[in-house]
Amino acid sequence: MSTKPVQHTHAVNLRVRDDIRTLIDRAATAQGKTRSDFMIDAARRAAEDAVLDQTLVRVDAESYRYYLSVLDAAPDSEGYARLMAAPKPWQP
Repeated sequence: MSTKPVQHTHAVNLRVRDDIRTLIDRAATAQGKTRSDFMIDAARRAAEDAVLDQTLVRVDAESYRYYLSVLDAAPDSEGYARLMAAPKPWQP
C-alpha cells in the first residue's frame, strides 16, 4: 500500500481589472479550464521560465573560449546555405 504525500493548497487573492478578467475567462473557456486552473497553469509556467532564465552554467576557461569561437564563427554549412536560398513567404 503506497501513500501519497499530502499536498496542501493555499488561497491567493488577486485584484484584476474587469477587461483582464474577461480576457482570462475567455482564454480559460477556450482551453476547457476553470479561471483558477488557467491562472495557476499560466503562473506556474511563468515561474518555471523565470527560474530557468536564472540558471548558471559553469565551465572551464578553455570550454568558454571554444563556445565563444563557435558563436563568433560565420555559418558555412550546406544547411545554412540552403536555408538562406529558400523562398521567403513575404517576398513575391
